[in-house]
Amino acid sequence: MAGGSIAGRVTAAVTAFRESDHQAVAFAREILWVVAVVAGIALLLFLLCGTWPAVVAVESESMLPNMHVNDLVFLVEKDRFGELQSFETGRDTGYMKFGNYGDVIIYRPNGASEIHPIIHRAMAYRDEAWFDANLPGQASHGGYLTRGDHNQLYDQQSSIQGIGPIEPVKEEWIVGKALFSVPLLGYPTLHYPEFAAVVIILLIIHELYVSRAEGDEKKGKEKEKEKKKGKR
Repeated sequence: MAGGSIAGRVTAAVTAFRESDHQAVAFAREILWVVAVVAGIALLLFLLCGTWPAVVAVESESMLPNMHVNDLVFLVEKDRFGELQSFETGRDTGYMKFGNYGDVIIYRPNGASEIHPIIHRAMAYRDEAWFDANLPGQASHGGYLTRGDHNQLYDQQSSIQGIGPIEPVKEEWIVGKALFSVPLLGYPTLHYPEFAAVVIILLIIHELYVSRAEGDEKKGKEKEKEKKKGKR
C-alpha cells in the first residue's frame, strides 16, 4: 500500500509537470528535452564509435590543408574499421586518410587528461632504442611519432607548458582515430559558453512567444463566449 501510494504520488507529480501551463515549468520542460536529446545522441555515438569523446573540434591550423579550425571530427576506436595505420605503413599499402598516408589520431599528450587531446597524423611506430638513438633524452619508451600535416617538426621534438616534452604516443593514450570531419560544426564545441547562452536565450524567447500566443488565444475564446452570451 505504501509503495503504491508513493508510486501514485510520483505519477501524479510527473503528470502535473508535463501538463502544467506555468511559464517556469514549461521552460524547465524545454531544458530537460534538450538535455535528453543531447544525452541520447551521445549514447548513440558512443555505441557506434566505441570511444569517448566521439567527436572533437579542431582548435589550431596544424593540420592544414586537410583539417581546418572549427571542423568537427568524428572518431572511432583505433582499430575499428581496420587496424590503425601510420604514414609509414599507409605509404606501403596505399592507405590514405584526410589527404595523406596513414591515420589521423587523437591522443592525450603524455597521457595527461587535464589538457585537450591533440589531433595529428601517426607518422610511424618506433621502439625505445630508436628514440635513444635519434631523439636522445626525449623518452624512456617506444610509441608513435606524430606530426601535424602543416608542421615541420614531430610532436616529439616539441613540448607543452605544464606537461614538458611530448613523449612518443603509447597505445593507451590514443583516444581514437579520425573517421571524417564536418566543416564549422566544431564552433559550438570551442565556444560552448557563448553557444549555451544563445540556446538558452532562444528557448526563453520561444517560451515567451508560445505563452503569449496561448494567452491571446485564450482571451479570444473568452471574448467569443462573452459575445455569444450577449446575443442571447
